[in-house]
Amino acid sequence: MSDGPSAELFPAARRKALTGWGRTSPTFADVVVPMTREQVAAAVQRRTERGVIARGLGRSYGDPAQNGGGLVLDMSGMNRVLDADLETGVVTVEAGVSLDRLIELFVPFGFFVPVTPGTRQVTVGGAIGADVHGKNHHADGSFCDHVLSMDLLLADGTVRTVTPEDDPELFWATAGGMGLTGIVLSAVVRLIPIETSLVSVDTDRTRDLDEIMALMAETDEKYRYTVAWLDCLAKGRNLGRSVLTCGEFARLEDLPAKKRAKPLHFKSGSLVTVPDLVPGRLPNKFTMGLFNELWYRKAPQHKVGQLQGISPFFHPLDAVQEWNRAYGKTGFLQYQFVVPFENEDAMRTIVKTISDAGAPSSLTVLKRFGPGNRGFLSFPKPGWTLTLDFPTNTPGLSALLRRLDEIVLSNDGRFYLAKDSRMDPSDLAAMYPRLEEFRAVRAKVDPDGVFVSDQARRLGLA
Repeated sequence: MSDGPSAELFPAARRKALTGWGRTSPTFADVVVPMTREQVAAAVQRRTERGVIARGLGRSYGDPAQNGGGLVLDMSGMNRVLDADLETGVVTVEAGVSLDRLIELFVPFGFFVPVTPGTRQVTVGGAIGADVHGKNHHADGSFCDHVLSMDLLLADGTVRTVTPEDDPELFWATAGGMGLTGIVLSAVVRLIPIETSLVSVDTDRTRDLDEIMALMAETDEKYRYTVAWLDCLAKGRNLGRSVLTCGEFARLEDLPAKKRAKPLHFKSGSLVTVPDLVPGRLPNKFTMGLFNELWYRKAPQHKVGQLQGISPFFHPLDAVQEWNRAYGKTGFLQYQFVVPFENEDAMRTIVKTISDAGAPSSLTVLKRFGPGNRGFLSFPKPGWTLTLDFPTNTPGLSALLRRLDEIVLSNDGRFYLAKDSRMDPSDLAAMYPRLEEFRAVRAKVDPDGVFVSDQARRLGLA
């Protein structure tokens, strides 16, 4: 390491094997848990030639928060709320604050996070680096659309306050930039106001893919939050059968009298923990076929106005700690893509291809995206997005995914970098037409390639 600040500023590093949430492709790195800005700067200054990358709570599915042979900064130690305006919902937080913590702290004051993915165990820094999206993209965009400013530690050790107005180039390179422009130290985020902590949910069970897509196309103007669970193993006339759930935060007047006394009550927490003993072949097409049948049949054919809590509606999997262990030691990969609305026939082809292959996805989610933002590598754009979780030991998986890749690419689609663990680097430029603009900004602020990850090396992002 290069000479630098005194040792007390530099926390002890521990050599650890790291993976993404999919538990695949582990690599070893020196992991440091800084507690202050000064410790972050000292760690970056004392890096080795293998560089450094920031890591949050490890919920990216592939390798963007790994740095084999180099340094990884676990930012979860920087988890303080620095300022909060309870009139406007504008909060200033360190990058290691989780969405879980924001929800726990501010729901009782009538505010919710503007965007949340399927887990609240994501840091603000990670939400910026991946520009995460949720069930409300068609209404509210992605996370960085609600970031007013961020303090970014650059490769030369300086800290720059970056806003979309004053420094749009660096701001939108960082939004979805997978941590490769610098380390987010803190951010100013605008929360959204809510009257209650309950969501009024409408549910519909649909017979096939055409019915669910038609129904979802009607919901964009009606609901803030929409998502469909899809049975990827269903065949024939049931191909793509789904359960659609749409919701809005309930108003105070929507609550029964007994709940109006504490309309903003929220309690987080997990119910069980999956042991690290699950056989690797437990999730397969037979067990998942049975699960899909039961899940589909238990859903109501049509139900309106059911009140659900934040956790069951937004983050049902958070009720189970370490749920990724359910795939055993071999792990799983998450495959997420978007194709434009005008190419929606590609979605039908993809669903049929998966069904014909009998490839079991334990969770298959269909959503609609609204307009994208200015992020050079931000994933969402107008279209249909499908997310699938495949056990890595699924027979024929590699060939199946390559077939799906070809369909996505030939239909102007793209893959989500935060979920990727296997993308062909030659496909990157076709999916992200602003890739060279991103590289140019990165070369300007990090000419020596200080910030780097296993994913960046694998895909040639840098």
